[in-house]
Amino acid sequence: MAAQFQGLKFELEYPHSVGVYDQYEDAQKAVDFLADQKFPVENLAIVGTDLKLVERVTGRKNWGSVLTQSVLTGISTGLLVGILVALFSPEGQFLPMLLVALGIAIVLNVIFGAAIYAMSGGRRDFNSVRTTIPSKYEILCEHKHAAQAREKLLGMPGARATLFE
Repeated sequence: MAAQFQGLKFELEYPHSVGVYDQYEDAQKAVDFLADQKFPVENLAIVGTDLKLVERVTGRKNWGSVLTQSVLTGISTGLLVGILVALFSPEGQFLPMLLVALGIAIVLNVIFGAAIYAMSGGRRDFNSVRTTIPSKYEILCEHKHAAQAREKLLGMPGARATLFE
């Protein structure tokens, strides 16, 4: 199991499972318990397993919601671009540059938002948010420290994990 994430190494040498928890907080408490027991926690990883994609429908999509969302996106984009452009504009031009960028961004976002909605042909006429959530949280440990981690976790008060031998 090896992965790189922004310069950090998430690599364990021959990882072994030392516990599986239903809640992230329980896995976190187990690692904290091991840290309190002077266990070398740099040999551990908490891994979310049995992933599920959950999509929460937030509302019906219609022309009003599409145009409102397009205007709001245009405002945020226009403010960002407008402030950047205005910072490098001649003195006294800050407000006019900001307003021009804001207006252009709103108009373009409304045009593109309306065109995309019109071309969708009624497919996916709803707004939603998506997230991926794990069903379980597994603590993995370097093979050379796994037995020690399991032994210490057995002594954890109120331990609610499935421990592996």
